[in-house]
Amino acid sequence: MPVEPLSLQEIEERLTELPGWSLQDGRLTRAYRLGSHFAATAMVVHVAQVQEELDHHSDLTLGYNTVSLAVHTHSAGGAVTAKDVELARRVEDLAAGHGAH
Repeated sequence: MPVEPLSLQEIEERLTELPGWSLQDGRLTRAYRLGSHFAATAMVVHVAQVQEELDHHSDLTLGYNTVSLAVHTHSAGGAVTAKDVELARRVEDLAAGHGAH
């Protein structure tokens, strides 16, 4: 079943429920700062587990004490879809448990 792109208005409405997330270059993006490199690495592993569960993957970048994500849906021509919003919600839910802000 094809995934439909969200309109700009739909994306903006959903972003109101995702603090810190934004639309940049046609992708949902967010950067988190953590207390240490180990904490950031642990968060990356947790995000990778969620992405496997959803069978939907972001560009995930690990810095010294940062984790950055950028996500869009390849099967929708690189547009933002409900799958991207769901992944962002799941990441946002787990971030606090890692001390991310």
